[in-house]
Amino acid sequence: MYGYSEAAAAVLRKVKAGIGDRVRILRGSTVYEGILLPRPEAGDPDNIVLKLDSGYNIGIKCKGAKIERVRHEETKPSEQIGLERWRAGLKRALSFDPGKPTITILHTGGTIASRVDYRTGAVVAAFTPADIVGMFPELTSIANIRSRLIRNMWSDDMRFGHYALIAKEIAKEIKTGVDGIILTHGTDTLHYTSAALSFILQNLPVPVILVGAQRSSDRPSSDAGMNLICAANFIAKSDFAGVAVCSHASSSDTTCWILPPNKIRKMHTSRRDTFRPINTEPIATVDYKSGKIEFVTSTYLKKDKLRRLKVMPKMEPRVAILYIHTNMFPEQFDFYRKAKYKGLVLAGTGLGHMPLHVVDEITKIHAKIRNALQKLTKTCVVVMAPQTIHGRINMNVYNKGRDLLALGIIPAADMTPETAFVKLAWLLGNYPRIRVEGLMRKNIAGEISERTIGVNI
Repeated sequence: MYGYSEAAAAVLRKVKAGIGDRVRILRGSTVYEGILLPRPEAGDPDNIVLKLDSGYNIGIKCKGAKIERVRHEETKPSEQIGLERWRAGLKRALSFDPGKPTITILHTGGTIASRVDYRTGAVVAAFTPADIVGMFPELTSIANIRSRLIRNMWSDDMRFGHYALIAKEIAKEIKTGVDGIILTHGTDTLHYTSAALSFILQNLPVPVILVGAQRSSDRPSSDAGMNLICAANFIAKSDFAGVAVCSHASSSDTTCWILPPNKIRKMHTSRRDTFRPINTEPIATVDYKSGKIEFVTSTYLKKDKLRRLKVMPKMEPRVAILYIHTNMFPEQFDFYRKAKYKGLVLAGTGLGHMPLHVVDEITKIHAKIRNALQKLTKTCVVVMAPQTIHGRINMNVYNKGRDLLALGIIPAADMTPETAFVKLAWLLGNYPRIRVEGLMRKNIAGEISERTIGVNI
């Protein structure tokens, strides 16, 4: 029965409880009440899974527990009639209005485009225009909404090939004359994708805004709706063109930031304001209630539908990031040479340092690290980015930094390791190696700040 063990299934059959029914379980002195769910594949088959009223799921050992069915759930005719009326209202809301801009929402997965079916407890993909407007009806007052699925995947499963696929689909939508595109994306690697698109999509005539959510749309504290609505307002009401990210500016539901695509980072595992600008300021703010937009910067690309998009999707796959730490070994650098990697970003300590000098018997191995690094730079472009996140690489201050420069290490200015990684892969995919060093030092898509702005860390 729905993945449960025979013992658990027998208990549920005895009280005539089925999936979607409301169930009360007494275990010891604690009472649990919620909707009975199927057992997840990875769960204990003897645990009965409930979705509590708080929105969270809990597994309760059936042995020794008292179980009763509180309410049996079934679709009533009146509810079906209400559903049909709701669908008719959606159809009217989705009719094309020539007085409004048109926005296409492209989906790659993530919690922002999903909802929970409370009868079954399953997460349901919501990708059609009706699904999206059904969850976020405010969108119809902002724009005509088109919506379709590219991929439904965890963001950490993204590969460079997906960036090319996304860029291709964005280009298709731009050819149809849409006024802007929203790309839904999981938050874990959203900043990699936004950085990649900032290089791949050259001369964008309209805005492409990436939007994610830290909390699913079934939770009262979800950030999905606010992020999506603020992104739509920004597209509809501003003259901005280019790639950007829309995310909560604080933990409250008041304002979203429009952030530069290649100067951000996910800074918290669960907070809704996880994306923060690194060494720069936001592009703009969007007030959630009023939709009012305030630009922080005046230097941005402006909409021009006559501008011709250029797509450069090639990326060198054999590029990596290596985090510098104490107690390193030469084999760590030999690996990338022997595996024939074309690019490597070192996330260095301080101003751009790593183990290199021999100061006593214990550090003799550092001479071998230097030799391994020297061999590596002959076949691989090696870039130094700051692991401190905030601040700027400066390898001219200390002799260790100058020694690394002499070995051919390229400083990444104030780029984050993730942006340096994406940029290096893109450069190696589109230009000969002889040009890559110079282009790594050049500001191509706003990834390098002329002046590093101080921030509250």
